Amino acid sequence: MDALLEGLDPEQRAAVEAPRGPVCVLAGAGTGKTRTITHRIAYLCQRGHVAPSQVLAVTFTKRAAGEMRTRLRSLDVHGAQAVTFHAAASRQLRYFWPRVIGGPRWDLVDQKIRVVARAASRLGMPTEPDALRDLTSEIEWAKASLLTPEDYPAAAARAARDIPAPAEQILKLYTTYEQLKTEAQLLDFDDLLLYTAGALEDNAEVAQEFRDRYRCFVVDEYQDVTPLQQRVLDSWLGARDDLTVVGDANQTIYSFAGASPQPLLNFGRRFPEAVVVRLERDYRSTPQVVELANDVIKWARGRPSGSRLQLIGQRADGPKPRFHEFDDEPSEADAVAGRVKTLLDEGVAASEIAILYRVNAQSEVYEQALASLGIPYLVRGGERFFERAEVRQAMITLRSSGAVAGSLPEVVRSVLHRVGLTDEPPTGGSARERWESLLALVELAEEFAAATPEADLPRFCVELDLRAEAQHPPTVEGVTLASLHASKGLEWDAVFLVGLVEGTMPIQYADGDEAKVEEERRLLYVGVTRAREHIWLSWALARAAGGRKYRRRSRFLYNLVPENHPAARVSAGAQRPPLMKKEKPTCRVCASTLVDAQAVKLGRCRSCPSDVDEELLESLRRWRAGRARELKVPAYVVFTDATLMAIAEQRPTDSAGLVAISGIGASKLDKFGDDVLGLVRAGVGYSAT
Repeated sequence: MDALLEGLDPEQRAAVEAPRGPVCVLAGAGTGKTRTITHRIAYLCQRGHVAPSQVLAVTFTKRAAGEMRTRLRSLDVHGAQAVTFHAAASRQLRYFWPRVIGGPRWDLVDQKIRVVARAASRLGMPTEPDALRDLTSEIEWAKASLLTPEDYPAAAARAARDIPAPAEQILKLYTTYEQLKTEAQLLDFDDLLLYTAGALEDNAEVAQEFRDRYRCFVVDEYQDVTPLQQRVLDSWLGARDDLTVVGDANQTIYSFAGASPQPLLNFGRRFPEAVVVRLERDYRSTPQVVELANDVIKWARGRPSGSRLQLIGQRADGPKPRFHEFDDEPSEADAVAGRVKTLLDEGVAASEIAILYRVNAQSEVYEQALASLGIPYLVRGGERFFERAEVRQAMITLRSSGAVAGSLPEVVRSVLHRVGLTDEPPTGGSARERWESLLALVELAEEFAAATPEADLPRFCVELDLRAEAQHPPTVEGVTLASLHASKGLEWDAVFLVGLVEGTMPIQYADGDEAKVEEERRLLYVGVTRAREHIWLSWALARAAGGRKYRRRSRFLYNLVPENHPAARVSAGAQRPPLMKKEKPTCRVCASTLVDAQAVKLGRCRSCPSDVDEELLESLRRWRAGRARELKVPAYVVFTDATLMAIAEQRPTDSAGLVAISGIGASKLDKFGDDVLGLVRAGVGYSAT
């Protein structure tokens, strides 16, 4: 027993030695949570509180489950189950099937999207791969959230989902999908959980046999549990409370898939006698990285005080975080690749270096920069840029296009419009990722045209072929390229967080939705905490080389970059946005707390009197109509009616006042801020031409 407890810090030891019953371990990044929970399982087994075969530990990935099993074996614990939620449910359902359902077991759907495609085709809905992926995601979200098809429309509206089709159509698709599965006697992964929960809830004999078999439960990454997974866990427990959960609300980044930190945050309410242990000693990262991570998350809104963790670095000092601003993305990528090469020359292994970005389409410029220096790389969680289906299709379309008048970037944009490059980006999902990839090709065309005066479409196609050929280094040890979401659960000696500009971090479609913006902040926190020693944060003011410098660094960086740092300068013509405030929005008339989105935008309760300047409002409408015609977009793309009303009521006279209006972010300020402020200050009409 002494050997088992040796080497644990006081907080880890408190979690390990906690008596049987409910235990909640709030474990910050790098604080040794896997070590703690495996030692707790071993401690309970060695003390005779539970037999190893009576332990069921669940987590969310096969990799995490495998690591847990390996550590348990090293602690001489044999027979304990450490699996994913779905693997556990699959085993239980297979065992209980004859008694609960009877007849031959239904097969598991190997590719859910095919069944969705059949349902969509039957209903006359789109069946393109991107559309099907987004529709499948909506069905998965609904099932993970315990929603029936009839529940879906109202729930999607409450959650402000960016849905890929009208809610009533998705209701019909969801219904048809379930009918097709039942007719073919098929189950999907969510059904494994639903049927398992149902078997235990509806059959007392089955529930008793299961609960005699398993007495002790452990749940890792509890902040990512969905309502469906929580229902399964509840059915496992019954009236018992021998449960240990481990999680960190600061790392909740999958709410779009139905995950919720509420079961973790409410654990103490459900189990008032629970032992709660906080792990805050960070053994992964240097104090410099830890301090940066704490600075990222301390500005977060809406964090319950009991869930807040302040990491304390335990390693020796390391290098300070590096912040860099660049004129354009190619310059940023070249600088990152140069720094990577320096680290390699200093002895850092390529496999211990990662370049992390918000969206997969950002990878291309870094693939090119690394390839040009002969640095091998691996793309994690996605295909290499030129291997993506939409990019291959776009290159075929470009090669086969006839003569098109205009500059090279205009020609490329026009041709790619045929394969899905709309003027405005989709709100999210696979369609957004496809759109980002196509836009990246336009940006490559802009870069190529700036560097090659005689650039035309045939030459550009040759350039793309050369780039595609160059970006196929051997798949051996290499630098990791990954999205921030794909980096969860991993760590490296050196991490480069790139492309940190407004519209990308936070992502554009999150702007105006505080919950989504806060999830973006947590995503950046996850990225920072992946680094053990070296951390680099950078952004570029323009997309293409020589392009207009209209971008601004992410709002999340304004309290991080040292004021005397060269990168702390604000771009020419741009105003620094106000610091994030902790206060909830209140009505400027009666001072009541505002919760309705429309009220937040207007800055007043709907029932409070409006003090709108009608003349200014009409001027703004005429100006909006003119800009919409110039940009060839619908008027609401410039500003919605509600935003114009808020401007005419609040009459902001500077950039800080303008961006304080909900829904006006960095990109809107850059595009339209001067015009709007000029109208407010002058109080005269705008003559559209």
